[in-house]
Amino acid sequence: MAQATPAVDPNSIAPDTGRPMSKATFYRFCIGFIIFGVMWMMSGTIGSAVLLPQRFNELFPGQAEGVLGSMQAFGSIFALVSNLVFGALSDACRSRFGRRTPWIAVGGIFTGAAFWFTSVQTTVPGIVAGWSALQVGLNCMLAPAVAVLSDRIPLDRRGTISAFYGAGATCGQSVGTIIGSQFITNPVPGFLFGTISWLFTGIIVLLIWPREKSAKAETAGEPFSIVRLAKSFIPPTKNCRDFYMALVGRLLFIFGYMVISGYQLYILQRYIGLDDVTAGAVLSTMSVIIMIVSLVTSLISGVISDKIGRRKPLIVASSAVICIAFIAPWVMRTAESMYIFAALSGFGYGIYSAVDQALNVDVLPSKEEAGKDMGIQNLANTVGQAIAPVVTSSIVVATGSYFMTFPVAIALILAGVIFIMLVKKVK
Repeated sequence: MAQATPAVDPNSIAPDTGRPMSKATFYRFCIGFIIFGVMWMMSGTIGSAVLLPQRFNELFPGQAEGVLGSMQAFGSIFALVSNLVFGALSDACRSRFGRRTPWIAVGGIFTGAAFWFTSVQTTVPGIVAGWSALQVGLNCMLAPAVAVLSDRIPLDRRGTISAFYGAGATCGQSVGTIIGSQFITNPVPGFLFGTISWLFTGIIVLLIWPREKSAKAETAGEPFSIVRLAKSFIPPTKNCRDFYMALVGRLLFIFGYMVISGYQLYILQRYIGLDDVTAGAVLSTMSVIIMIVSLVTSLISGVISDKIGRRKPLIVASSAVICIAFIAPWVMRTAESMYIFAALSGFGYGIYSAVDQALNVDVLPSKEEAGKDMGIQNLANTVGQAIAPVVTSSIVVATGSYFMTFPVAIALILAGVIFIMLVKKVK
């Protein structure tokens, strides 16, 4: 009597191959995603969180927050549109190199050029134009890269690989802050380092990942046209309740998180009262703390999420920890409170980054339009980052202090938790 072939768990099947993912392929995706997260976030943070804010202090005394807010707000508009466009373009791409690969390679090169252009500008229009161009290049690379999670990663490995990507992005933020802080009095080498990193981000990651199969022979789906591109701006209308709950939850979380985290240098200088050199040193130490803590918690949380098959409890826990992190400098106006903030926020954001991306992939309404739908999901990032500087700057101008930014941030993150809990499809 023939022995029955053991059934293959559908959750372990890679969407692009129709077979279980090998260990070698799994490790290559893990390494590639963590390096991708480190490089793009490091490069951006060198500029947006340290060197550009310090440069604005020198170029626009008394108006630095407003200039930073304008740069981020306009940049986010371009990020929003370009994420949707490049998500749709990569969905429809029929290149022999694959659907995602060409955009990832070109995006990094364009972003590097835009970063250097921004760094040498001395007027607000020039700065805004350069940063907006950077966002176009970044999302040309980012939207297709994140869609790889849906295209090529099995469900039972998605949390772990998302954790590597999240850990890389969180560490990249810390590394970028550390590197930027070293050049706070001599920014040109720091800007040059960031530019080179941007130029090679996409190329290095594509060399590490297993090569994407050719999309030249693909015939499924509607061929690309202007009409299809226009449709990419139409949000999903079927099987999408959880998609929108997750979208709003992420938006509120990013909004609240960036109200504080996007202004760490100014908080140290204007709220805690440190001079530029001391603020740079404290910021560098904070970044080391965040990097170490978030790296460990992110990788562990991703594995735990895949093992237990749950995402929401970890997101709730991470949000609670970050709220506690914000309370420390709110009630204790000292450099030591910022170290507590760094440790707790690193712990909480490490958990969040590990499982949030996996949750958002899990609730996609259509696997065939993953690039487009994940571009819409990234509205949460772009809109959150666009609104946060405006809100933070408005609070500071209205009250003359960063004091009220902390309770506002806490309220936003807690509101985000409510929407995540309303998601039904994901446990």
